[in-house]
Amino acid sequence: MGGPPAQTARRRRTALPWTLLALWIAVLALAGPFAGKLGDVQHDRAVDYLPSGADSTQVAEVRARLPGGETTELVLVYHRDGGLSAADRQAAERQVAAVENELELVATPEGVPSKDGDTLMYPVASTAPGQDEKARDAFVNDVRDLAHDTGTDAGAGMSVDVGGPGALATDAAEVYGALDGPLLYTTVAVVALLLILIYRSPFLWLVPLAVAAVADFLSMGVAYGLNQTFGTTVSGQSSGVMTILVFGAGTDYALLIVARYREELRRIERPHDAMRAALRGCGPAVLASSGTVAAGLLCLLAADLNSSRGMGPLGAVGVLCALVAMLTLLPAVLVLLGRRVFWPLVPAFGSRPKARRSLFAAMGSSAGRRPLAVLGAGAVLLGALALGAFALPGTLKQQDSFTSAPDSVTAMKTLAAAYPEKGTQPITVIAPTGRADDAVGTARSTDGVADVRRGRSGGGWTEISVVAEGAPQSAAETATIEALRDGLDGRGAYVGGPSAEQLDLKDTNARDRLVVVPIVLAAVLLILVALLRSLVAPLLLLVAVVAVWGASLGIAGLVFGPVFGFDGTDPGLGLLSFVFLVALGVDYGIFLMHRMREEVLGGADTGTAALTALRTTGAVIASAGLVLAATFAVLTNMPLVQLVELGFVIAVGVLLDTFLVRTYLVTSASLALGRKVWWPGPLSRAPETPAPPAAEPALARTP
Repeated sequence: MGGPPAQTARRRRTALPWTLLALWIAVLALAGPFAGKLGDVQHDRAVDYLPSGADSTQVAEVRARLPGGETTELVLVYHRDGGLSAADRQAAERQVAAVENELELVATPEGVPSKDGDTLMYPVASTAPGQDEKARDAFVNDVRDLAHDTGTDAGAGMSVDVGGPGALATDAAEVYGALDGPLLYTTVAVVALLLILIYRSPFLWLVPLAVAAVADFLSMGVAYGLNQTFGTTVSGQSSGVMTILVFGAGTDYALLIVARYREELRRIERPHDAMRAALRGCGPAVLASSGTVAAGLLCLLAADLNSSRGMGPLGAVGVLCALVAMLTLLPAVLVLLGRRVFWPLVPAFGSRPKARRSLFAAMGSSAGRRPLAVLGAGAVLLGALALGAFALPGTLKQQDSFTSAPDSVTAMKTLAAAYPEKGTQPITVIAPTGRADDAVGTARSTDGVADVRRGRSGGGWTEISVVAEGAPQSAAETATIEALRDGLDGRGAYVGGPSAEQLDLKDTNARDRLVVVPIVLAAVLLILVALLRSLVAPLLLLVAVVAVWGASLGIAGLVFGPVFGFDGTDPGLGLLSFVFLVALGVDYGIFLMHRMREEVLGGADTGTAALTALRTTGAVIASAGLVLAATFAVLTNMPLVQLVELGFVIAVGVLLDTFLVRTYLVTSASLALGRKVWWPGPLSRAPETPAPPAAEPALARTP
């Protein structure tokens, strides 16, 4: 028994973890040069998010080809409560003259005073930055430096802010560019804290955290490769969510694998053999759940909005990189470290864990006594919470997208208050040069238009600047934009500009919801049917996660305005939160139903199987749910409203799914349906054969 074959097998077992470790070092060496370049291909302008066929996208592309290239538009805003003095106006004139003398402007800025005399604005435009975002940011910052340098004390006490589309874009880019560090550090800190509390070990928590960091680095390199090969859109939002998914989903998989590995170490002497048994036991469920999440996210490829379409592949990359790392690198490191990594709670071979009553066994028992009552009460509660979605604030305006107001937002709010009767942000019309006069006439005759000016021409196109009577992104200005598009329809002209871009974002998101939501539901349903060999169980899980999504949006509606003080809701919140909550919620449902089906195949009746599945998977999956919710909650600490909203809704949804829907409602529905939950599969036709409940294990066994 101890001859050469046994020695060879032992050598192979010893060599495998080192081989995997070496392979990962090689992979990281290859991915390293690309991972660092991901930030270079990240774009966060509104027009970068839009589909190529949108009117505002066409306007941006044509303007970039006109003489001088794309125009950067700013507004210098001077304000003093109680009225600007003569010295204030002179100081403003000196500053604007300095801007004109030192920077290349399209035209001489002319001051426009407000009716109350408190505010004076100077529209400033330049084509010098062109399409280079770094050059645009440098131009904006140069204007700000000059605007804040009066040279004398004549303007002391007068506020000077730089707003307009260019300044808003620069401030947004600065925020997105600064997200990576704080997002990563905060996520790592949150996951580390939770792992320390869960594992109660000074060393064990470092292993899954380090493996997740490796997976995140790999995902950045793969995401850059997707951008270079397929042109996948990379935004600050999508790259941030990818990091969240790597750490959240990756830690979830690690929790399941480590829990099963700890259990196997008690009955198998060699760590390598124990890990092999652990992966054989929980690996299929981990593969199935991660595959479902990735498939759900890839459904976003059907979206028309570039940012949403890019979010799908990047999210899937994050999940799959985390999966590969947790199924290969994590087991290798754990095997090499041996049992001592669990210190001080080392699972000795042949030992039994301390017996303790399971919280989830108690929850299952309470659901089992009156399953229909529990199911009905839960459904009413979720339905009542979902009604709060009607209280969600309206569409988020560009200037309201920051949690703390930068210079550009302060300027835009000052303008909105000082010029309520006047548009302060131009609408851009691009018309064929041969029809430019006709387009100018149509624009001047359009209701809600205050001023029309003919601009640059070149390449067969002419730029026309239109100023609306309504304030930027107000209902009045939106009506003017729509009227302009209706009037110019069929004449080869396009209507764009910052407000038109926001309108196109809203319309495209509405279109994407109608297209992507059914695709996600159909794809996830087909996967669940194939996994569970049933139709009723998959429908039950889908209904549950859709109810969670509705309730999460309802809770958001109750707190976004009154508690957070948000003035609007990101147009993409509904679609993105739906995709994530359906994919991630079904992910946890798979663990529960997979274990339930395993118990039924082992001879248990459906009721016993449901309670056993809840008892044995509850603790580990609850820990996984807490980690995932906490990682998405990290987004609520970011300085952009759309990230805060997305993180809040997903975190709340994961918690609802973990502690209410999966624990009580899915279990109660399974108890109420009995064998019908497996219809029309063969398990639904087998007679119930009640079996005595198994002794409750002290340690939860994962599926």
